[in-house]
Amino acid sequence: MPSKREQSFATRAIHVGQEADPLTGSIGVPIYPTSTYLQEELGKNKGYEYSRVSNPTRTRLEENLASLEGGTAARVFSSGMAAINALCTRFKSGDHAVCGNDLYGGVPRLFNQVLTNYGLEFTYVNTSQAEQVERAIGKKTRMVYVETPTNPLMTLTDIRAMSEICGRKKVELIVDNTFMSPYFQQPIALGADLVVHSTTKFLNGHSDGLGGAIVCTTMEQAEQFGFIQKAAGAILSPFECWLILRGVKTLAVRMEKHDYNGRLVAEFLSKHKKVKKVFYPGLATHPQYELAKRQMSGFGSMITFETGSLANAKELLKNVHMCSLGESLGGVETLISHPATMTHATLGEKGRAAIGITDGLVRISVGIEDVGDIVGDLNSALAAV
Repeated sequence: MPSKREQSFATRAIHVGQEADPLTGSIGVPIYPTSTYLQEELGKNKGYEYSRVSNPTRTRLEENLASLEGGTAARVFSSGMAAINALCTRFKSGDHAVCGNDLYGGVPRLFNQVLTNYGLEFTYVNTSQAEQVERAIGKKTRMVYVETPTNPLMTLTDIRAMSEICGRKKVELIVDNTFMSPYFQQPIALGADLVVHSTTKFLNGHSDGLGGAIVCTTMEQAEQFGFIQKAAGAILSPFECWLILRGVKTLAVRMEKHDYNGRLVAEFLSKHKKVKKVFYPGLATHPQYELAKRQMSGFGSMITFETGSLANAKELLKNVHMCSLGESLGGVETLISHPATMTHATLGEKGRAAIGITDGLVRISVGIEDVGDIVGDLNSALAAV
């Protein structure tokens, strides 16, 4: 039998951390909705004392996610933003981070409106340009934080090149891998020091639970984040852990279908006369198409496209029927959103303009419905624009 590390991705998604319950033989991982645990005597327990510190269902999920990302260990949190906040609680006043300038809007909101109050400093650059990152790194820089692809402009960062810079400068490289999932992109194999996820998205896959994760490459990191879980308490509940464990069992087949549908929807949009521009790394017209083919094993289902104006975007979004207008992404259903008024409203008009987010941009997370139905819905909605 191959070792767990030698097993294929789809096999590990179903079996690592998802072993049958030794007590009952249950194939499904049990949910342990307990706050505390019986101790046999002082200082003697079965590995669990209090569920803020650890929980058997959470342990199973952390084992699973570490395996899928090729990490040493994983630690899960109550949301993706809680995980990102945990990354930064290791820093002290005066420490500095270099970040992508095209991130999910909640990230600069946390950095600029909360963490700067504690003396942390942040510089935002185009991380697709390695020289910009290298110039921005200073003596007090502790991390380089990137999304690849970015939300919503689908810009890529060359993870291997960024790893080489960070290695020389002795700075941690953190990669948000939410858009691609570990199925299509393996940042640790490319040199990342830590990987972060909103597990709410593709890992869960069913739009029914919040969560976040940090995947570590050293046990020292894992111990640090385990202590932060214990000390700050922004942990993931047993039920939410179970939802993600259930979701990742089908991650491989879902991502294949997401990718198949995403490519066809992107192709359709790129040829539609009412669409001004399509941002999708799987199109040969994407400026980083070659990097996408080299760095990722698929292109995924996240697409952003330009309708030309706020009025056009509003009309389109008013006329979709099967596609669901709403925040979030990565669910089995197709979700469509308007970055300027939803995910990136917090940046303000000037902030959005500075990085190229217009009022006419629409972002779509292509689901796994029949692709003909998705295209038909978009075609009907575009006809109304």
